[in-house]
Amino acid sequence: MMNDSSLSHSRASSCSKLPHSHSTPVGVDGGVVGCSRTPPTTPKKGGKMLAIRVQMLDDSITMFQVQAKAVGRVLFDQVCKQLHLLEADYFGLEYQDSSGTRYWLDLEKPLARQVGLTLVDPLLYFCVKFYTPDPAQLEEEFTRYLFCLQIKRDLSQGHIQCNENTAALMASYIVQAECGDFVAEDYPDASYLSTYKFVPHQDRDLERRIMENHKKHAGQSPAEADLNLLETARRCELYGMKMHPAKDHEGVPLNLSVAHMGIVVFQNYTKINTFSWAKIRKISFKRKRFLIKLHPEGYGYYKDTVEFFFEGRNECKNFWKKCVENHGFFRCSTVK
Repeated sequence: MMNDSSLSHSRASSCSKLPHSHSTPVGVDGGVVGCSRTPPTTPKKGGKMLAIRVQMLDDSITMFQVQAKAVGRVLFDQVCKQLHLLEADYFGLEYQDSSGTRYWLDLEKPLARQVGLTLVDPLLYFCVKFYTPDPAQLEEEFTRYLFCLQIKRDLSQGHIQCNENTAALMASYIVQAECGDFVAEDYPDASYLSTYKFVPHQDRDLERRIMENHKKHAGQSPAEADLNLLETARRCELYGMKMHPAKDHEGVPLNLSVAHMGIVVFQNYTKINTFSWAKIRKISFKRKRFLIKLHPEGYGYYKDTVEFFFEGRNECKNFWKKCVENHGFFRCSTVK
């Protein structure tokens, strides 16, 4: 096992992109790591082994070896150990099925049953799973750094909805953290930003705004810039939101998302309703029907049970499971 990961605590002293992907073999040990709520499971020696690639938040790829019968926690603990990650509960591993649907790896179920032994060189993704509404609660600077890598990815992929001024501000904090203070002699114009991809449709005007903001951040350390990025990102409407296509009982196309406050309903990426955890009595699914049973005081103009319809059972169960996990994490209680 390597002692250092490419996701190191240090920053590059010059303005450059993060390292490109590489592959590092890692052993099968899975010790106690970070803040895991359940003790890690150590596989017995012998048996068929799986070679699994994990893409980190800086896009580097590390190879892990685990027993085919091992549960997901064995792999997750190896990843956290490789990263020297303490606040592990905020993170998870995602995998993708043949249709492109992404699922969180279940840490208590056999890895092979989820990833599939038939897959050649399976790939999982290490990601932020639970987006904290208050980044100041993150105790470790390295945890905040990982959150910033996730925000950087979300911003570049268009998952964060914000105006151009806010996008330019967030991008400028990324530049400050990675490049340091703006130096006019080194950066005579905004061309030093052209190698970065901050947003899907980036242009020269946005890069000029980023540069102007970058000038204002003189003296900010990487850690301060990271926290400023997270504080700005958390106020954006789609912070931590991942869209799940569904329909209402009238067949109107919608998107559902789950976050720290509850279940959010979007139409054309415009928020039309939020079912807060306090209003929800029970969530369940039947085949492709997703059901939200409300407390009496939460009915409003709704019935006591609100229905949404997914493309199929797998998609419906996937969203239901994400709701249960988010509720459990942010409310610290059980939803049946």
